[in-house]
Amino acid sequence: MPAPARSGIMTGTNPAASDALLAVILASLDDDKAEDVVTIPLRGRSEMGDFMVIATGRSSRQVGAIAEKLTERLKEAFGTNCKIEGKETGDWVLIDSGDVIVHLFRPEVREFYQLEKLWMPAEAVAKAR
Repeated sequence: MPAPARSGIMTGTNPAASDALLAVILASLDDDKAEDVVTIPLRGRSEMGDFMVIATGRSSRQVGAIAEKLTERLKEAFGTNCKIEGKETGDWVLIDSGDVIVHLFRPEVREFYQLEKLWMPAEAVAKAR
């Protein structure tokens, strides 16, 4: 039985639903010219979601715009109100859509935190970038 949704966010849904959510997220990031998009599968590894997506915007303004459009598209496609943090500064924006956690960074901030190294094996990180 799926976990109850919190604030309209998809959580504990079936794999097909989280795969569909991921597809919309990746399409939105591509449409808005996000760079170095990396998808990290979390299904079975973490309770926080099925996927983590990490992407880069060229500037704080672009990071904020990508985040804004992504949340609008998710609301339109799934009726979800995503939790979003960091949009005001645009250095690192976190979007929690439930089954997919999205991190949007400016290049320098992404390089500093290196989230990929925490969640992916070293050889996968080298291939992803």
